[in-house]
Amino acid sequence: MSSLAIVGSQWGDEGKGKIIDYLAGKADMVIRAQGGSNAGHTVVINGRKYALHLIPSGVLNGNTVNIIGNGVVFDPESFFAELELLEKDGVTTDNIYLSDRAHLVFPYHKTLDELYENARGIGDIGTTKRGIGPAYMDKIERTGIRVCDMLDEAGFRKKIERQIEAKNRLIAGVFGGEALEGEKIVKLYLEYARRLAPRVRDTGVMVYEAMSAGRKILFEGAQGSMLDIDLGTYPYVTSSHPVSGGFTTGAGVGAGLIRDVVGITKAYTTRVGKGPFVTELLNETGDRIREIGHEYGATTGRPRRCGWFDGLVVRYSARISGITGLALTLLDVLSGFDDLYLCESYDYHGERIDHFPASLDVVSECAPVFRKLPGWRTDISGCAVYEDLPANAKAYVNAVEEITGVPVKIVSVGPDRKQTIIREEVF
Repeated sequence: MSSLAIVGSQWGDEGKGKIIDYLAGKADMVIRAQGGSNAGHTVVINGRKYALHLIPSGVLNGNTVNIIGNGVVFDPESFFAELELLEKDGVTTDNIYLSDRAHLVFPYHKTLDELYENARGIGDIGTTKRGIGPAYMDKIERTGIRVCDMLDEAGFRKKIERQIEAKNRLIAGVFGGEALEGEKIVKLYLEYARRLAPRVRDTGVMVYEAMSAGRKILFEGAQGSMLDIDLGTYPYVTSSHPVSGGFTTGAGVGAGLIRDVVGITKAYTTRVGKGPFVTELLNETGDRIREIGHEYGATTGRPRRCGWFDGLVVRYSARISGITGLALTLLDVLSGFDDLYLCESYDYHGERIDHFPASLDVVSECAPVFRKLPGWRTDISGCAVYEDLPANAKAYVNAVEEITGVPVKIVSVGPDRKQTIIREEVF
């Protein structure tokens, strides 16, 4: 058995799609096990850009089986829109399967997501308003509706009608919004059920059997470790577990079945939405990184906040996900800077902090303790092997390893598959 989990080691947007796509060429199966259409993976192949949200990145490798696992909250509307774009571009989509245990996202989840967020006012958390949080709320409240429920029309009607009635009381009665038309939603989702039925499987069985047969399995993470509902910068987090432990639960297999974990790590740091960001650059340097790195959300288009590399964040992520190697992405973005800075620890009112604090009040009062390194002027986007990198770029990679305590096994110097330097095989 060869199994590998890919996790984001920061706040998401680390370039997971590109690395997953690269590694999926060796995989027999790629599994997406958490999150929903609020995720966004951008993959570039021969100059063509693909923005994937629900569908695993392995779809761009024709022989790979792609699984949307039970831990995902599944939005059929988003899925079919994405499927249509892929098929128009000639991408084979036959090998995409959906867990019968995955929970569904309905229009009322999206409506409530927006209403909840608007009601928070200045205390909003920056949700994408795609219904992900409310769908997970129903799941935990045990009133959610699963994919398997769609396949029984009579039973589905009863469940969805009860839910629409309950949600309309919230939407109209509490928030003063416009009640949703129940029958319209029922008919729409029954049509989705008809179209989805050939793809629905007990995908946990598929994954387990593939592992038992010695197939190469890739677990694809969405979002990043710092957005984990338990371990991230709560409440500015997502509603699922984008750490390696969440992948096995969300795929329906045991925790011992993941062999290695690669943390995808930007050569700098970004995040979207609110919350403390110790190394953030609110100046021309931050703006420059954003423009060079095209730091705008694949799902929302929102500009990302940019800052220097935060070693505490990646060290913390390595611990909570058991990261065995890093894939350092977007190193090319840092070309042309005279000086570069990597955060080694935090200073909290004169006290040195080496582990990421739970309290955001503490984090917001921390200052970064930087290691300064000279930059490089050379364009590294054409470097094919590690030895081709300029000395200062290699020194930067070495510093990342020293600060995080994790070896950098992959270096990405551009968005295309070909712009990937393998220092050590991970799969």
